Amino acid sequence: MECLKWEEIFEYVKKQYGTVPEYLWTTSPESAVVRHKNGKWYAVLMQVEKSRLGLEEEGVVDVINVKCEPDMVGLLTQTYGFLPGYHMNKKYWITMLFDGTVSEAMILDFLDLSYDLIEGKKD
Repeated sequence: MECLKWEEIFEYVKKQYGTVPEYLWTTSPESAVVRHKNGKWYAVLMQVEKSRLGLEEEGVVDVINVKCEPDMVGLLTQTYGFLPGYHMNKKYWITMLFDGTVSEAMILDFLDLSYDLIEGKKD
């Protein structure tokens, strides 16, 4: 499966929401957050050691964290490619593997959902 690139995510959120990535950590310079216009994060993109995510393979993997409906988290995390939010509140955040496991359309759908949840309204 063709893997979505971070640059494509950044183009999407700039076009869709007028937001740009922020690189906040000197210890992880490739990691980025995107903020809602209200200042709250709605996505975090980072590289994580697979072992830290509970994956058996070695090496690092790109992931994206997004906010999610709490009642969806348990169901989603039973699906390969979806994990409890890494370094986030696991009740409200999920981590999606960014290696082609989760489809581009699904990643963008969850990004939109996260933006809407951060905004505080439901459509």
